[in-house]
Amino acid sequence: MVKYYDQDTVIFHNGEFVKAAESKADLFSQSLHYGNGVFDAMRAYGTALGPNIFKARDHFSRFLDAANTMHLGLDYSVDELVGVSYQLLEENGFSDAYIRPLVYAEANMDLTPTKKHNIFIAAWRWDKFLGKDLLDITISTYTRPSPHSFNVEAKISGHYINSIVSIAEAKERGFDDALLLDVDGFIAEGTGANFFFEKEGKLYTSQKGHIYPGITRNVVFDIAKSLGVEVVEGQYKPEDLKDIDGAFFTGTAAQITGINSIDRHLVLKDWEDTIGFEVFEKYRQYVTQSEYDNYSII
Repeated sequence: MVKYYDQDTVIFHNGEFVKAAESKADLFSQSLHYGNGVFDAMRAYGTALGPNIFKARDHFSRFLDAANTMHLGLDYSVDELVGVSYQLLEENGFSDAYIRPLVYAEANMDLTPTKKHNIFIAAWRWDKFLGKDLLDITISTYTRPSPHSFNVEAKISGHYINSIVSIAEAKERGFDDALLLDVDGFIAEGTGANFFFEKEGKLYTSQKGHIYPGITRNVVFDIAKSLGVEVVEGQYKPEDLKDIDGAFFTGTAAQITGINSIDRHLVLKDWEDTIGFEVFEKYRQYVTQSEYDNYSII
């Protein structure tokens, strides 16, 4: 058994629910050779009313838009994909799960778009992507790609080479993850998550343009507003992270993950005393549709 599936795991592949272990993809796919694929990520949470795929329609709208950007358009509507995902959870007996849709190209060794595309949706249990409660991170020597090179606001498979080399470097240096700058030297985001930091009662985050504008990031804006906390979008340099009260990553996989230190410099407040922790508490209640303050999903 591997982490993501076993002999009984069911996936959705090109219109059918089939066993993951018996599925096949073409080794000459343009996606495998050149990275021309688009994916998304969402989570299902068990609630008193059954599984709830958080922001499912928002995720699949984004997924289809990104696929069109890469000339990988699909003949599925948002509602159809949402329905498939709920059925996939039922087929596997999941209530809490991570869901990964992917569209990938047919066999094509040219650099021109393919006419036929494939869709794959999988689900597996993935409790927490980043793997620990608080992270020690470093500012990477790698930068985020320029938005003039390609659409950085789409989850394109090939983009994530940048994340792979960045997190590998961070771990080799003894850190849990990395924070990347943009091509102009401003703070951008983590390897797979958006970044917020806290100072003097406000939250700060990078403005759009050089970052992936995540759905969880938008949820944090809503939660902060409900808490009466101002979120300031802007351009920030690494020196702006000196003497900050707290920081955290946000994303579907990371959810809300607190940061302990940046390049060995500790944030000033304990996690439980930060606005980030308040956001985390509200977020976990929101996604589980729960009012129990002591219930944890992470």
